Amino acid sequence: MRTFSRRAAMTAAAGTTAALALGGQAVSAASVEALLPTGRQYRITSGKQSLTVAEIGAELRSWTVDGRAILAGHPDNSMGDSHMGKILLPWSDRIAGGKYKFEGVDYETPITEHWSGCAIHGLAIFQPWSLVKQETGRLVLGSVLYPQYGYPFLLKFQTEYLLTKTGLRVTLTATNAGDKPAPFGSGYHPYFKADPLVDNAKLTIAASTYLINDDKGVPTGRAPVAGTPNDFRTAKVIGPAQVDLAYTDLIHTSAESTLAELETPDGHKIQLWADEKNKYLLAYSDDYAEGRPARRAIALEPVTGPGNAFNSGQDLIVLKPGQTFRSTWGVRTNAL
Repeated sequence: MRTFSRRAAMTAAAGTTAALALGGQAVSAASVEALLPTGRQYRITSGKQSLTVAEIGAELRSWTVDGRAILAGHPDNSMGDSHMGKILLPWSDRIAGGKYKFEGVDYETPITEHWSGCAIHGLAIFQPWSLVKQETGRLVLGSVLYPQYGYPFLLKFQTEYLLTKTGLRVTLTATNAGDKPAPFGSGYHPYFKADPLVDNAKLTIAASTYLINDDKGVPTGRAPVAGTPNDFRTAKVIGPAQVDLAYTDLIHTSAESTLAELETPDGHKIQLWADEKNKYLLAYSDDYAEGRPARRAIALEPVTGPGNAFNSGQDLIVLKPGQTFRSTWGVRTNAL
């Protein structure tokens, strides 16, 4: 009788690094080492700008303007943390308990945030995206989300990253390629550098309402920002405040008006805008960074719906078979 040995299993696994058997063919150690946790790296440039998007999660991994890093990121040989730069599909934020009901049917998705007992940030954050088109200043990636337990719907995605004269423009299209309606929401999770700390930066958020959450981060209501520390309608220094809020009733004064602005002490500014399909803007001062210095960046996240929209139905998008959803957001910088 053979006895399982953890040490033996680990030794055997290490030995396969030199030659893995895949489909009956030996793969050399060099081939294995060529793989990166973030997958292929797609890089585009335009003038002073350079953008790198990773294959896994279509992650905005790096964006530099005239040599200055605009995004906080991580090395390509690390899977990263805190969902940095990821696209959030087919929902953003949380599903309470990982359970929801849609058209009279109960569904249950895997719990991916164990402290809250929620399913967070969708199913595509570690999914590979394939190259559709790559040219000067423009990159298009595509992916398919196949039916699975807890989300038996078929969706096809494309995302375009475009470097313009003023900055970055991102456009998502999502098509229901299946034969039944599908619940849907989208979001993005970029982190913007705030050297040296977010404490020293000024923040503006053009929103008149914020969501009130329970102790698991699930919305229970909303309140006006007026008269509260959460009011950033006029630029103010963040200071020691721990910001972790979803804002709504966003104030649009034009098609691409600024919804959030971050200004660092040296006068560098980034301005985030989003179309009106992104009805919420999340702001997070990165207080709980994992294995890296905290409060060096702030996440400014345009999303279509609030947390737990799959249960509340608030601003939940329902894609009919063959229907396509399209939304756009972008970032301007005075470094250009």
